[in-house]
Amino acid sequence: MRFDGILFFPLTPFGPDGDVDLDVLAEHVASGISHGAGGVFTACGTGEIHALSAAEHTAVVARTVEVVAGAVPVVAGAGGSVATAAEQARAAEAAGADAVLLLPPYLVAAPQRGIVEYVRTVAAAADLPIIVYQRGTLVLTPETAAEIAALPAVVGIKDGVGDLGLMHRIVLAVRQVRGEDFTFFNGLPTAELTVPAYRGVGVPLYSSAAFAFVPEVADAFHSAIETGDPLAGRLLAEFFDPLVGLRDRSPGYAVSLVKAGARLRGVPVGGVRAPFVDPTPEEEAELAALIETGLTLVGKG
Repeated sequence: MRFDGILFFPLTPFGPDGDVDLDVLAEHVASGISHGAGGVFTACGTGEIHALSAAEHTAVVARTVEVVAGAVPVVAGAGGSVATAAEQARAAEAAGADAVLLLPPYLVAAPQRGIVEYVRTVAAAADLPIIVYQRGTLVLTPETAAEIAALPAVVGIKDGVGDLGLMHRIVLAVRQVRGEDFTFFNGLPTAELTVPAYRGVGVPLYSSAAFAFVPEVADAFHSAIETGDPLAGRLLAEFFDPLVGLRDRSPGYAVSLVKAGARLRGVPVGGVRAPFVDPTPEEEAELAALIETGLTLVGKG
């Protein structure tokens, strides 16, 4: 399984009745594919996995697989209790997903050997490759990362912690076990800001929340960073950095602002589910101005 380009984390649309809108999801995913997504990570953090029922999670994964139709890998989120994560992994396999992104066991602090068993148990539940998402209650030592990487099903680690020293040590430890046959991802919110730093420690791939609502800007940044175009610096200074400032005003805005951005671009994804909250009208106006700035910078305004 190989990823090339930006990793796309679709939103989960909710209709006026509050139910998941699978038709809007299909259009949203298809749009991401048309803009060159290198992989689709569905029903994950940006897709509000924490707020989905088991049936909704399965439906979202199945419709995503149907729309992508093998064009790029589809990775389904799984997490929470070990039983829930295992159930979600089995459902993802049945729906035709290509891999699982394993999120932390929420609100449960555990020793390193417990984290290994969490990963091992979920990996045994389904015959799918596993990407382990380091964040929250799941933070690895280099030694634990190497032990997890030695599990045949584990093919990658996505980092959402942002400790570059730790991540460099994890990369070095895992490479001793798996060589180059292992994938690392920069999974920080608004990862564009840290792309150069992560590349410096051997982590070239990154997820882009911006791709879910301004794929034109996300694509232009990706191309610019690859070619050394000064446009990358302008986008960081005038779009991504102000976006982070807006995002950091409230917990959950890493998702809420993305949904608001999609609505501003005409995609009826609805609002977020509790306990997240939607941005205020004033914040949505700031976001609209940022979107216009970003599109203007890339010649799409």
